[in-house]
Amino acid sequence: MTVLVTGASGLLGGAVAALLLSQGTPVRTFQRRPSGVPGAQDELGSLTDPAALGRATAGVDAVIHLAAKVSFTGNPADFEAVNVEGTRALLVAARDAGVSDVVFVSSPSVAADGTSCAGAGAAPAAPERARGDYARTKGLAELLALGSSEPGFRVAAVRPHIVWGPGDTQLVQRVLERARAGRLPVLDQGTALVDTTFVDNAAAAIVAALHRIEHVQGRALVVTNGEPRPIGEMIAGICAAGGVRPPGWSVPGAVARTAGSMVERAWRRSGSTQEPPMTRFLAEQLSTAHWYDQRQTRELLAWVPEVSIDEGLARLAAHFRAPGPRIEIRTS
Repeated sequence: MTVLVTGASGLLGGAVAALLLSQGTPVRTFQRRPSGVPGAQDELGSLTDPAALGRATAGVDAVIHLAAKVSFTGNPADFEAVNVEGTRALLVAARDAGVSDVVFVSSPSVAADGTSCAGAGAAPAAPERARGDYARTKGLAELLALGSSEPGFRVAAVRPHIVWGPGDTQLVQRVLERARAGRLPVLDQGTALVDTTFVDNAAAAIVAALHRIEHVQGRALVVTNGEPRPIGEMIAGICAAGGVRPPGWSVPGAVARTAGSMVERAWRRSGSTQEPPMTRFLAEQLSTAHWYDQRQTRELLAWVPEVSIDEGLARLAAHFRAPGPRIEIRTS
């Protein structure tokens, strides 16, 4: 069986491709730049190019789709083109190529409405309630993908929650950069209970979904470490691993949410392509509980996370201590 992994130049996509290869599965990757995964066959291209998608899917048996436009801000049309229409084009190409199984990698944000989530399961995607263009378009894409599942073309969705680990240029790098610059407060004293997912665990769950797709086709499953912790404690752990002083000041969550809305509006007017320092969605994520019941996920996938939060933080600290290339932590 040959598996196409899209978005393998990213942290999670690369981990998925590497895990499949370690299991003896041939892997082809598809993204705009080389994946850097030893042993993978790279096919470069964009989700917006049907011809490139045709080349990427030719001769493969299954697809794990991670490629997406991920950002707190940006042109809504770009999110639509990549996340929705790109997924639609990939599904068409995969079906035309005779692919039998697809795992769509989604996000719990597709069902989030800005309120706390404590011990819930995977609610249906609700793009109409989505907090931002990323969540909205990923929700539309998930509905599109699951709606295409049928005998002979099985599709499942996996929603890893807040993935992090060594080499992470999203959560880890942003936390360390902002903490070092003194621009990272905790909200409401950092007490909101939040679950996260170490990258190796997320990759293993996604691969398990492919291997057990007969049990999960047509469904969406949230994946986490199953170890909810106060968000302030998690941020402090990441800062300690990176050798950065943790945040020492707190802002009321309600104030941050209002400020985030104002910043978003100003950012759109400015036309800036940089990430804003705060958005309403980010403020909600930092000030509300979001952790999920993992019992059904683990039963259906026959999977349990192997790397605990504490072990993950130890690996992150070792990564920063090790010589050689690491993620660049900027201070401006």
